[in-house]
Amino acid sequence: MNTLDGLLDNNRAWASRVKTSDPGFFEKLAAQQNPEYLWIGCSDSRVPANQIVDLLPGEIFVHRNVANVVVHTDFNCLTVLQYAVDVLKVKHVIVVGHYGCGGILAAYENKDNGLADNWLRNIKDVQYRNSAELDALPDEEARLDLLCELNVKTQVSHVCHTTIAQRAWSRGQELAVHGWVYSLKDGLLKDLDCTVDTVEQIPKAYRVTS
Repeated sequence: MNTLDGLLDNNRAWASRVKTSDPGFFEKLAAQQNPEYLWIGCSDSRVPANQIVDLLPGEIFVHRNVANVVVHTDFNCLTVLQYAVDVLKVKHVIVVGHYGCGGILAAYENKDNGLADNWLRNIKDVQYRNSAELDALPDEEARLDLLCELNVKTQVSHVCHTTIAQRAWSRGQELAVHGWVYSLKDGLLKDLDCTVDTVEQIPKAYRVTS
């Protein structure tokens, strides 16, 4: 017995509904994707990009990993970023974290998570650099929420430090990098007001000169 029959049934029902409401939808979608947004989010199944911002397939390009981290040696993430910026010409890169993130909690706790700890070291770095601010908060939930926000802001800066973003700015391409956090409790997004849209906004040490 195929235990995935239910998913295939759901797919057929969904495709039928879409065709009924927009008969030419799939033909248009197959011909071209032209999104204005790249979403760099967490792999958490509770944080689906399209549904959260109510966009159809083809309207948002998505990369997801544990705790929405942008690492300069992660060629998976960098390839997605380059394709989005250089080929699709997205206008906005949005790094989206979420409160209650298991990756943030795992990094915060000093437990053995096996192989995942090597990835989570990137968040440990954020925790260590901001330990005084985090330790000043009264309870663990508040510290985890702040660590989630600090992680997003850090990953925004990592996107901006890439040669991909900086070359786009140097050739006059419209590109803005944003940081948001999603709440599982009410389904709302919070803008962390850390948008960067020019190379002058990043420290000189990280700027790439031609």
